[in-house]
Parts: sequence; structure tokens; C-alpha cells
Amino acid sequence: MTEFPKATLRVGFVGSGFIAHFHLKSMLGVRNVEVTGVYSRSAENRQRFVDQVTELGLGACTGHDSLESMLHADNVDAIWILSPNHTRLDIMRTIHAEVKAGRSKVFAVACEKPLARTVREAREMLSLATDAGLNHGYLENQVFSTPVLRGKEIIWRRAASTTGRPYLARAAEEHSGPHEPWFWQGDKQGGGVLSDMMCHSVEVARHLLTAPGAPRSSLKIKAVNGTVANLKWTRPHYADQLRARFGAEVDYRNRPSEDFARGTITLEDEDGNELVIEATTSWAYVGAGLRIQLELLGPEYAMEFNSLSTGLKVFMSREVKGSEGEDLVEKQNAEQGLMPVLEDEAGVYGYTDENRHMVECFRKGETPLETFEDGLGVVEMLMGLYRSAETGETVRFPAPELEDYVPVVARRGA
Repeated sequence: MTEFPKATLRVGFVGSGFIAHFHLKSMLGVRNVEVTGVYSRSAENRQRFVDQVTELGLGACTGHDSLESMLHADNVDAIWILSPNHTRLDIMRTIHAEVKAGRSKVFAVACEKPLARTVREAREMLSLATDAGLNHGYLENQVFSTPVLRGKEIIWRRAASTTGRPYLARAAEEHSGPHEPWFWQGDKQGGGVLSDMMCHSVEVARHLLTAPGAPRSSLKIKAVNGTVANLKWTRPHYADQLRARFGAEVDYRNRPSEDFARGTITLEDEDGNELVIEATTSWAYVGAGLRIQLELLGPEYAMEFNSLSTGLKVFMSREVKGSEGEDLVEKQNAEQGLMPVLEDEAGVYGYTDENRHMVECFRKGETPLETFEDGLGVVEMLMGLYRSAETGETVRFPAPELEDYVPVVARRGA
């Protein structure tokens, strides 16, 4: 039986791609943690990850060629699931089987957003974690971003306490498109930009509207209305760009996923007051780089944040020439001109505080702020928005028809 608190949480990563390295970088700002294992199908990627752990001084990391091997290791306490969406349920099934059979001493699991591709998958993820007795955390980084943490604390302490709770949250996230081919494939990813990015927007907005200390379930979802569109990447020139970049599997001439989505979610608080979330996401935005915009409005106050309105900016003339990169801001689209710089992307985007929170909760045996239950709630909202976009009608909750619903762009592989 595990005794808490543990002096150090020993973490094993499943996945070694872009988001895994983002999480790894953020662990530099987390105490009482070591990254002791990684499982990836690619031996080259495993070794690159192990080398980076060593370089960062985050522990003695072992590369594993199977998930079972890492789960059986005696120096792994918790698993971070950071692999592509279509692999996560099978990974969770394996974790459940090994823990239940007594072959693994893992006692906690965290999963990157979104928790699953459908409501049924998300519900099984939660059921497996619960049945295995695992502490579980849903990795939604924007809830833990430094502007959100500080902004929510100020608004609720100074403004909401004297003039009334906030009633409208707006969240938008936009960039020029994902890094990896599976994001563009509706069956593997579970959808398009709505699944990929609106999971951030709806949950950070719901978090801002939730009273401090109250569970996310204190707000009841009443209705959702969604719109999706193909604005950029189905145009022949850009569809051919995707095919050239990622290969024949990404065929936006014949099998596109939406690159724009808008959603409105109506909720009700504990006192029956109506609250509203407005969310917009896009893979068709071309600016300096990834842009996150957040607003929280109440009776006598407003809060706003734009990730590209940075304090640090640099200017580079036409004479400054170099290779493309993302050294100034994620999804960077230019290397010249006036450019915003995020001095600490892992901190501003929330990965550092997210991982610090999860590590401390798992180490102490406490329930995290975001759990698989919250991840399930997010998937329910997303599927409602997809269903609304398909039918052209508002989806009202409770909506049992969403249990087996699969978005149109994901059905070919369902």
C-alpha cells in the first residue's frame, strides 16, 4: 500500500512528441519530481527524450520499448499519457489491466487534453482509472496559466465578492495549424479544430465562471450551439501543401476536418442564474504565432488577456536572415518584423503550474483540481457542439444521444 506523502514522485511519460517535450521542459519548474521512464514506439525518439531528461537534470530516465515494461518498472509511480488521441484508450486499458493484476505499482495517471474522442471513450477512461484505484488528473494547461490563475483570483476576491459573480466568459485560441499529421486526420484525432483546441477554450471559460473552491459540476450545462467551417485548408493550394508536407494520409481535397469552430454554451449556477461561454477556435489564423484571448465579464468589471500582447518584443529588419523556427513564440509564422516574445512559454501557457499541481496532488494522495471527470464533461460539451453543427439546431442537456455520437469528420474510421 502506498504511503503519502511521497518524498519524490517518479513519472513515466507515454509519448515523446511535441507536447511531451513541452511537458518535460515545464518540469524544470516543479519540485519533488523525477522523470524516470518513457515509452515510445520509436527507438530514436525514446533515446532523444532520455538524452533531454539527462541534459535537464530531471532524473535517471529509462527508455522502454513497451508500455508493459514501463508499468512493471519499480521506479515509476505515475503515468503521463501524452500520445495521440486514438491511442489513449488502449493505453488506459493496459494501465488498468497491469495495476489490477498486481503487476504494476503505478498509483496515479494524468492525461493530456482532450481525454478522449467521444463521450463513450471518455466515460471508459474515467471508469478504468476509478476501478483500478488510480488518482487521476486531466491535463488542461490553460486552467493553470499564470494570467488565468492571477486574473481569476483578483476578480473573484475584489469584484465578484462585492458586485456579483461573473456571467460571461469568452475564450479564443487560434494558430496556423498543428505540427503532426494525425491532428489533421478526423478519425485519429476525433475531429478537427473543435476537438483539438475548443477543449481548451470551453474548460478555461468554465473554470473562470466557477466559484473558487467549488467543483466544476456546480455549474450545470443547459444548452450548446455550435458552428464549424472549412475556411482555408480545403482550398486546393493549401490542401496540396498539406499533402506535400504530411503525405497521402492527410487529404484535405477529399477528407477534410474543420479548421474553424465557434460555440456558445449556456450554463446555470447554483442559484439558477444564467451564465454564458463564447468560444472560437481556428487553424486558419496567420499572425505572429499562437494567439490565446480570454475575457471574463461581470456586473461591474471585466478581465482580459491576449497571449501576443507581450511585454517583450523584438524587431528584425529585412537584412536579418536565418532559418525558420519557433524560438520566439509557439507556431511562429515569421522571422522578420516586429515580433512578440514569450519569455517563458511553459509558464505563461500553464504547463509549469499544471504539472506542479499534479505532482503535488499525486505525491500527497490528494484529488487534483482537474480530474478525468472534468475531462468527461469537456468531451460532452464538444460532442454537443459537433452535434449542433451537424443538425443546425441547439442541443439541450441532458443529451443522452451524445453517448454514442461521433462527429461527421471522424466517422470514416469509427
